[in-house]
Formats: sequence, structure tokens, C-alpha cells
Amino acid sequence: SPTATTCPPLRTSAAALSDRYVLERQVGAGGMATVYLARDLRHKRLVALKVVRPELGGREGVERFLREIEVAARLQHPHILPVFDSGVIDDGAGSPVPYFVMPYVEGETLRQLLKREGRLPVDAATTIAVEVADALAYAHAKGVMHRDIKPENILLSGGHAVVADFG
Repeated sequence: SPTATTCPPLRTSAAALSDRYVLERQVGAGGMATVYLARDLRHKRLVALKVVRPELGGREGVERFLREIEVAARLQHPHILPVFDSGVIDDGAGSPVPYFVMPYVEGETLRQLLKREGRLPVDAATTIAVEVADALAYAHAKGVMHRDIKPENILLSGGHAVVADFG
């Protein structure tokens, strides 16, 4: 796993965020952003910090990512991953790089569970489906469509499902 001393994008982000967050390692990457496990220095907790990918740092990529932050921050539901904090850092070359901070969910994605277990027991599958459907119904009532619901965007922790990635 990359560290602040071996990965230039992580090193740049880590330096820009060092007064508030210490980036530990990369935990995920998608089409628009990279997610890092970080320590929140102010609240002394682990968080997930999502940073727009440098190659998407153009105006359109930044605007899309900022919309994701705005949408996610509006959704307050027990089965939707909340936003703790957000901001914009400089990429070292004068370009804005937006980020946002979410809880670090200890557990796994539904995809990881399905790969490990194969078919789920009916009661477990029903619980997950009901919680995801409840989260999506709430988002829809707020005028928000997920548009990328898939097992990778359903986090499982403590026996409950949490929907992530409303980008």
C-alpha cells in the first residue's frame, strides 16, 4: 500500500492536509477519486478521506466532485455514509483539488462478502436489501438518484448496510 513517502499524489495531499489529517494509506480508488485511510487529528478518530484524482482536476472534474460533496452532505440517513468535512487543497501546481471526509467504515463491501461467502442466507440478504432500499428511498425523496448502486458501493459494518458514493 502506498505511503506518504512513496506516492507523489499522496505526498502532495498529505502535506496540504497535515494540519488536520494524517494520511495512512490508500484504501480505494474509483473513476473520479482516490480514498485514503486517515487520522483526524482534531477528533482523534480514523476517517476516510476522498480526494479527486489529479488527472480529473480540470474544471469539469472539479465541479462534478464538488456536486458529489454537496449531494452527500445533504443526505442525513443511518444507511447513507455521511460527510464530516470537505475542502479544497492546492495540488502544488496551483490547481484546486477538492476533498471530503467521511467515517471510516470498518468492515467490508457487499462485493467482498459475496466473493467470500457466495450465496447469502435469505435473512442476511433481506436485511441488506431493506436497508439499502430505505437509504435509496430517502435519497429519492430528497431528489437524489444514486446512479451507481452496486455491491462495491454498499459497505457492511456491525451487521448493517451503508450506501456510499453518490457521485
